[in-house]
Parts: sequence; structure tokens; C-alpha cells
Amino acid sequence: MTTGTTEPEEYATGDAERRREQRGWYFYDFACSVYSTSVLTVFLGPYLTSVARAAADAEGFVHPLGIPVRAGSLFAYAVSASIVVAVLVMPLVGAVADRTGRKKPLLAASAYLGATATAGMFFLAGDRYLLGAFLLIVANASLSVSMVLYNAYLPQIAEPDERDAVSSRGWAFGYTSGALVLVLNLVLFSGHDSFGLTEGEAVRICLASAGVWWGAFTLVPLRRLRDRRVAADGPARADGGPVGSGWRQLRATLKDMRRHPLTLSFLLAYLVYNDGVQTVISQASVYGSEELGLDQTTLITAVLLVQVLAVAGALGMGRLARSYGAKRTILASLAVWTLILAAGYFLPADAPVFFYCLAAAIGLVLGGSQALSRSLFSHLVPRGKEAEYFSAYEMSDRGLSWLGPLVFGLAYQLTGSYRDAIISLVIFFVVGFALLARVPVRRAVEAAGNPIPDRI
Repeated sequence: MTTGTTEPEEYATGDAERRREQRGWYFYDFACSVYSTSVLTVFLGPYLTSVARAAADAEGFVHPLGIPVRAGSLFAYAVSASIVVAVLVMPLVGAVADRTGRKKPLLAASAYLGATATAGMFFLAGDRYLLGAFLLIVANASLSVSMVLYNAYLPQIAEPDERDAVSSRGWAFGYTSGALVLVLNLVLFSGHDSFGLTEGEAVRICLASAGVWWGAFTLVPLRRLRDRRVAADGPARADGGPVGSGWRQLRATLKDMRRHPLTLSFLLAYLVYNDGVQTVISQASVYGSEELGLDQTTLITAVLLVQVLAVAGALGMGRLARSYGAKRTILASLAVWTLILAAGYFLPADAPVFFYCLAAAIGLVLGGSQALSRSLFSHLVPRGKEAEYFSAYEMSDRGLSWLGPLVFGLAYQLTGSYRDAIISLVIFFVVGFALLARVPVRRAVEAAGNPIPDRI
């Protein structure tokens, strides 16, 4: 640390205890990243699209609630709907967590709701596209809520100068688990005949197993992380109970954030460029299968390559941040993301080698750009407001990332071309780069009342 001030009780802890909590904290990434990888990125998009097409009319439309929707756009729209639900819930959960000091029970509730919904995807068969969309909305919104609480622990378990490394290790744990489970998925999917399974049954087992994995490994952080005591005269004693206090605190937080315009400037930049990142992650398998004509085995192998390289990328970009600062390293990654999408637009169909090259490039920048964004934001959060501010961050991470999937879905709905849909995402990275470049991060850290690391 670069300051000699005494840490308050909610931060103070011995080195051994802090390391123990950090190791437990890593395991929530290990638990939930399997959902992001196996479910959202690989299997659910193409499978839900096929289920919707089985229920579609002669013109290729399904009619949820009487609304005509192209079967190929259903998955993107469901992702957008899940994010709208998360927007309504995340700020309240963050406010309640800070006012009561009880993050763990809320983390457990959101994690196991999401894990249960994911396990329930085993029953997604035939033409049950509405069930699939509903379970996706519940699971994705639950993940977003749980990540508010998970991320809010970072300023409490890591010193300012170690947060880039701790955040990067968390992402590396997540990508490690994603790669491990994808290997198992690949074995099951590729050899489904030898296991006496149909292709659809193999996919449904892969989906459900992600929920079981998520729930099982969530036990580790729940055992190791500890709730911080809220001062007796603090906000937890407000009248009206936790929920009423939460809504009042949310209003206060929104007003308080206006006092930190530089933090808001970073959030705006992150909202824009991360919208592009999240949309690429969620729609890549649909693009690969529907536009490029790649089979499921190729998609699984490509995402496995992303997972393996993302571990090295997250750790490598964490080291770059020590020399060049998190902001410059993130800006460099956004330039690479722009080039990736431009290359993706011109990818030839039925050419797995080129798709693998693109997957390798994504892997090298994916984990690092996300990990460094999280650690950079942790320096911009006023103390005692971690969960509330991270709810705003998570709204930028997942909660307000509805625009990218919506643009992607609309582009396909209007043009019938996934190439037009994928190239439309370039604007998110270009605008996000411009906005982030304008944020004076050192002044932002100082304005939040936090010590300034040597490199940021």
C-alpha cells in the first residue's frame, strides 16, 4: 500500500486470514464460470435455437406472448430479457448487502437459484423453447446478482497494490474450470453414441452438469469468506428492515455517485466496451454454427482453446499492468477486440482453422480485459459502499449489457445475416476506447478517498 493510514475493521485482517479468504474467493469464479462457458457460450445458443425452430411456423417465426420472433433471434432476445431482470434486482441486493453486512447469505441464495435453473435445463427437449428461455432468464439474472456480491469482496480481501493480481487469478481459476469441464463435455458430446445417448440428450446432460458444478463448488467460498461487521450506529440500523433500508440506500447511492463523476465516467466507458465483450461471448457459438456452418465439436474445441489461452492471457495482462498500468493495458486490449471483430466478419464458412485462430486471439485478451477492469474499478469505490457500487458495476458488466444482444438480434432480424450482426458490435469497442482514454484514473482514485497504487 502507498498509505500509512490504519485500515478500518471491515478491511483489517492478518496476512494468513486474508490469503485464506482470497483462495476461497477464487473458487466462486471456478464454480460459476462453467455456466458462462459451457451453457452461455457453447451449448445453449445453438440448442435453444434448434428447439425454437422445431416450434416455429412455416416462415421460421415463434410467437411467445403472441409476438412474432425469428427462431434465430430468440436466444439473443432471452439474454437481453435476463439482463433487464437483473437490472431490477442487482441495485437492491447490493444496497441490502452493505446495510446489513451479510453478503454470504445473499451470495448463497443467488448462486443456488442460478445453479438450480441451469440444472433444470436437462428438461429442455422437443419444442419447449419457452421453458428454455425462462430458465436462461433465471440463471443469467441470478449469475449477475451473485457477481455483485462476489466482486464486492475484492476491496475487503486484497490490498490496493495486489488487486490486479488477485482479480486476474480469480479469472484464471474460472477459465481453468471452464477448460476442464469443456474437455469432459467434448468427450461426452463426441462419443454420445458409445454412451447410448442421442446428440440432444448429450447436450442436455452438459447443460445440467454445469448447474451441478456451480452449486457444488460454491460451497468453498461460502466456507472461507466472512461477512464484515457493520458499525452499530451505521446504516444497518435504519428503520424499515433490510429491504426498505435497501431501497433508501439505493437512492442515497445514486445521489452519492453524482459526487464521484470520474467513477461514473469509468462506468460509462466500461458499460459500452463490456457490452461488446459480453455479446461476443454469448453469440459466438450461434455465429459459428449458423453463419460459418461449423459443427458442435468444432465450436467446443474452439471455446476450449479460448479457455486455455485465457488463463495465460489473464495472468499475462496482469503482469503487463504492473509495468504499464491497468488503464493502458485495457486500452490495448480494446484495440485488439476491434481487430478481432473485423477479422470475424471476413471469416470464410466451413474453415475451422481460421475460426481457431480467431478463438486464440479472443482467449489472449478476454480474461485480462475483464480482470483488469474489475480491479481498476475497485480503486474507484468509496469505502463502505462496495456492494452498492459493484451493483452499478455489475449492471455495466451484465445488467446493462442488453443493448449488444438486442442490436445483434435486430441486425439478424432485419437483414437475415449474422455477418452484419457481428460487425455491428465494433462500435461498442471504438466508443468504449474513446471514453476510457478520457478518464483520469489517478484523480478518480484520489477523489474516491483511496490510496493510489504505484501503477494504475
